[in-house]
Amino acid sequence: MTTDVMRPLGPTARNSWQASGAHVDLRRPVPVPRPVTVPAAPQRLTIDLARCALVVVDMQNDFCSPRGWLASIGLDVSGADRLIASIAGTLPALRDAGVPVIWLNWGSRPDRVNIPPNVLHAYDLAGTGGGIGSVLPGGDTPVLEEGSWGAAVVDGLEPDARDIRITKHRMSGFFDTPLDSVLRNLRVDTLLFAGVNADQCVLATLTDAACLGYDAVLLEDCVGTTSPDFCLRATLYNVERCFGFVSRGSRLVAALDTPDGDTA
Repeated sequence: MTTDVMRPLGPTARNSWQASGAHVDLRRPVPVPRPVTVPAAPQRLTIDLARCALVVVDMQNDFCSPRGWLASIGLDVSGADRLIASIAGTLPALRDAGVPVIWLNWGSRPDRVNIPPNVLHAYDLAGTGGGIGSVLPGGDTPVLEEGSWGAAVVDGLEPDARDIRITKHRMSGFFDTPLDSVLRNLRVDTLLFAGVNADQCVLATLTDAACLGYDAVLLEDCVGTTSPDFCLRATLYNVERCFGFVSRGSRLVAALDTPDGDTA
């Protein structure tokens, strides 16, 4: 058997060695930079798409569908249509630019044994049912349960075979999930954030990303919330003041369509 043939060894093309029976080369592939410059707050921003991933948070039926859980408890999810269109308009260009897309959806265990009372209380204040794991009136699947209709990506958004799916069971997608490991194996530095709710699960995940050292960019036209408008305004303020940057998915798409990758 020939032992000097070098073969790739690693979980992703971005994070791999070359190895043979007699030799290991620890040099990882060096991605070709793909810079784009976009208007952003608090400053104009240049992003290297070769070291970037898009994290789409909780764009799932229970949060976004008029037949889902939030709508069933009286929250207005009518803004989801605009949001779905904005995210759908951003995905193809980013995928074509080689940006990994990560779908981060809430999906609880059926037995809920890893969810403490404080998390259950946030969605069931009086402990009377109707929160995580309950079955909606007229429905047949438990709220936010992994593998259920409510945990599936909402109609109008189509995950691609190249995309990555990660399930979470807290506001932050980094807690007790493989998200950080996946991002490190993708050799990603910059995270673009889309999804709902901007002031809750998106912000919690973005905040943890910033604390872990990732560059965080909130795409304002690709996030929404069922909370009052002042919550969204406060989120945008805090992201650009404390945790990263605020830009727009449409600006990224426009930058990719320009010869020099600059819409600023």
